[in-house]
Amino acid sequence: MTRSATGSVTVRVPAKVNVQLAVGGARADGFHDLANVFLAVGLYDEVTVTPADALRVTCEGFDASQVPLDRTNLAARAAEKLAARYGRRADVHIHIAKDIPVAGGMAGGSADGAGALVACDALWGTGASRDELLEICAELGSDVPFSLVGGAALGTGRGEKLRVLPVGGSFHWVFAVADGGLSTPAVYGEFDRLHDGVAVPEPVASGVLLEALASGDVSALAGAVSNDLQGAALSLRPSLASTLAVGSDGGALAAIVSGSGPTTAFLVADAEAGGKVADALVASGVCRAARVAVGPVPGAVLL
Repeated sequence: MTRSATGSVTVRVPAKVNVQLAVGGARADGFHDLANVFLAVGLYDEVTVTPADALRVTCEGFDASQVPLDRTNLAARAAEKLAARYGRRADVHIHIAKDIPVAGGMAGGSADGAGALVACDALWGTGASRDELLEICAELGSDVPFSLVGGAALGTGRGEKLRVLPVGGSFHWVFAVADGGLSTPAVYGEFDRLHDGVAVPEPVASGVLLEALASGDVSALAGAVSNDLQGAALSLRPSLASTLAVGSDGGALAAIVSGSGPTTAFLVADAEAGGKVADALVASGVCRAARVAVGPVPGAVLL
């Protein structure tokens, strides 16, 4: 890692798609046990930290106007947590160059938190171990540890306990970006409402899906992807059903709500198929943008 002439450090961090999201019943602490199979995909935010007189957050790029610039931003919280652990002040300017959809179920905020954590660690020379960084990530949010790790992983607990998974090839995706966001707590709340009085089984990762990832078999993966939050997301945003249908009709091998939504994800055979699905989605008017990406890709990387 080389520091710029201004003393800044930049970290690139990817979006994620959940190829499986199995959700258990609500726990006493309000969270849900998960079997969450993450895949990092090549849509990136870049987080730059520079020494400053006080903590400050700025943002530019895709959906930048929707990003909070106060201490609720996970990037700011990451800087504060690392600073507190090492007995220093979090006096940095955090600048986010955003390309991951906001509030879209692709862990953009989590990515920024992981990116800021790695960048501040490098800027301050704290020498925190990977386990320490992952511990702080877990304190920040359920998806933040995976944003640090990248690749593919199975998340259990509330998603923060990771087991790295082997992947035997690359998978091509198209993401349809919806108008407006969906609150993750609201989607989980709707999941609970829809399952009120129903016994929710313990979440378990699909062996067929894990084997499809390991072998790089796109057809097998297409038959195994699943998202237990999809029904809740569709209940809150019924229009997503049309988006899923357009992508499927356009040639996608599988269509799924990404995480808590409202971004929808389409697994395709190759880059050419991805272009056709993206064109169909944009032409139909069911989304405000269609993005193509390939996964897996690495997690947070110093530039």
